[in-house]
Amino acid sequence: MGEAVHIEMWVAVAAVAAVLIVTTGVLAGVLMVRLVRARRQLRDAGIPVENKAVFWGALIYLVCPVDLLPDPVLLDDIGFLLLALRSLQAAAERGDMVRRR
Repeated sequence: MGEAVHIEMWVAVAAVAAVLIVTTGVLAGVLMVRLVRARRQLRDAGIPVENKAVFWGALIYLVCPVDLLPDPVLLDDIGFLLLALRSLQAAAERGDMVRRR
């Protein structure tokens, strides 16, 4: 009976790990799509070179097999995508301020 409980525990742990992996994968995918859409919208807005570098760096880091954290855990990839998205958002806000003057 003890072994059955042990097996059930490992099945539960595996299920939680699978949900976590799928959730982070979906979140990374959503952020990547948002990043690409933001870049497309800002393509002609005169984005500074450093923002373009952050954009491309985040996309390359997402597909790169070498990560700060193991690949099933996409938290570092999500962080880079959020940084790039925030960078593009800041560039857009600066562009709006310059155009309003």
